[in-house]
Amino acid sequence: MTTALSPVGPDSYRALMAAHPGGVAVVTTDDGLGTPYGFACTAWCGVSLDPPLLLVCASTTGSTLPVLAGRGWFAVNLLHGAGRRAAEAFAHRDAGRFSAVPWEPSPATGLPLLPEDSHTAAECRVHRLVPAGDHTLVIGEVVRTPRMPATTESPLLYGHRRYATWPAP
Repeated sequence: MTTALSPVGPDSYRALMAAHPGGVAVVTTDDGLGTPYGFACTAWCGVSLDPPLLLVCASTTGSTLPVLAGRGWFAVNLLHGAGRRAAEAFAHRDAGRFSAVPWEPSPATGLPLLPEDSHTAAECRVHRLVPAGDHTLVIGEVVRTPRMPATTESPLLYGHRRYATWPAP
């Protein structure tokens, strides 16, 4: 016998998601004319090896998703421990987030990269957009994985509503 259940509320769902740390990334794109857009993201993962696909979850109410969908390209900047300033800057809907951190256009795609705050990145062509509640799953085909300047910093994690780094080996 199955009992009808209602979905949990936003507070319970946030507590569930906060209980498991995830790697922090900044997803970036541009409007094709050089104006950068981006957001912080812990909801990203690998999808497929052949072809090389990854996905990120983008808010349907943010300013980045329509630009990303229109441009058809995006980058996923994987932050290291010293990249917390980028995580915090891109976690808010402030139009000045790109003035808070150094960035540069990729020589291959022109996408905004965060070389001082990331240990690597993935430049992606949009493969598919899938609406999912108040977010859209953005599936991208990875076409380039630029290495950033050498760093000894461990990856930046977010969980239990705080930032931490992966323990040193």
